[in-house]
Amino acid sequence: MKILLTNDDGVHAAGLAALIRRVSEVAQVVTVAPDREQSAVSHALTLHHPLRAARIADNVFSVEGTPTDCVNLGIHSLLSFRPDLVISGINRGANLCDDVTYSGTVAAAMEATLMGIPAIAVSLATRNAGEHYDAAALFAARLAVTVFEKGLPPDTFLNVNVPDLPQDKLLPPIITCQGKRSYEGTIVDNVDPRGRSYYWIGTADQSFKEVPGSDYDAVAHGHISITPLHIDLTNHASIALLKGWELR
Repeated sequence: MKILLTNDDGVHAAGLAALIRRVSEVAQVVTVAPDREQSAVSHALTLHHPLRAARIADNVFSVEGTPTDCVNLGIHSLLSFRPDLVISGINRGANLCDDVTYSGTVAAAMEATLMGIPAIAVSLATRNAGEHYDAAALFAARLAVTVFEKGLPPDTFLNVNVPDLPQDKLLPPIITCQGKRSYEGTIVDNVDPRGRSYYWIGTADQSFKEVPGSDYDAVAHGHISITPLHIDLTNHASIALLKGWELR
């Protein structure tokens, strides 16, 4: 089994280091990750300037770009093989509910899926630096073996969120749906010492709706959440309704 690892917290992140250690026990691993934190860049792709990559260790590359760039560059240029699987993570902080639309971690897995390669995004549900990356990495390695053996449905990748708990405290994984977030979107509007206005996004506390069977519900109760996501964003249930409009 050959696996490409990436993330959005940067090539030196603790979560990625734990993932490299554990996944290397079950597969041949090459890491291609951003040279700095790229959180919340979503599916951004660098088009207007060249990308630079540096080999910083055996089978570890640092890229001046986004997680999506890393997957592209890894598969098309840096790797000597086509990976059987791409794993993105382990992200510092959960990627639950609507937050998957912002996540660079999730976007990297999505990019691999667009290329026809099975993919997993893995996040540690913590509000601080994170303590139990190894427990999450151990589960990710086991899940990688399962995905390699069984495959994934077409147009599908997995979004995994692991509570920040010791291995013996984690409850069994649950297959979940994507939940819903409540977010007021408060922005800090202030003036710096030079008299210039500045704005700071993402400062409000996040809250999530308690939807039974959702990713948030599973993690809140100590379970590992596995949510199958797919590329097709079409709201198929709305097609019949919209076809009834008299459009001119």
